[in-house]
Amino acid sequence: MTALAEGMKAPDFNLPRDGGGSVALSDYAGRKLVLFFYPKDDTSGCTKEAIAFSGLQSEFEKAETALLGMSPDSAIKHDKFIAKHGLTVPLAADEEKAILEAYGVWVEKSMYGRKYMGVERSTFLIDANGKIEKIWRKVKVPGHAEAVLQAVTG
Repeated sequence: MTALAEGMKAPDFNLPRDGGGSVALSDYAGRKLVLFFYPKDDTSGCTKEAIAFSGLQSEFEKAETALLGMSPDSAIKHDKFIAKHGLTVPLAADEEKAILEAYGVWVEKSMYGRKYMGVERSTFLIDANGKIEKIWRKVKVPGHAEAVLQAVTG
């Protein structure tokens, strides 16, 4: 499979989300979407990232841009994560990892010499027509949400 690149059509999805119900790429037709992929609910980096995006949500809304986080955790875990940290961004659950794979963020990682599969922290800015406008891979959390906002607002 070819790696996604800026200018390509974003892979479609329809997944369970926090609070019940589902979320699909088509829900965001006509406006921009910041889709951020993160490894795991309630880990320090992921918590900081979700809190940072939640804190800037009103700024993204002013720029007519929606936010959506996605991880392989279940919607029930997402509900607990949101409640525990007062998050305001919706979270999609890709327990099958099909969408993570479609976006090329389900990758082999290595820690202490041990190889395993996991989510490469990445963010995709998808334009109002469903095309990928910008990609951030191997994201470092400090300052990332602000950098994405800067890209959205120019």
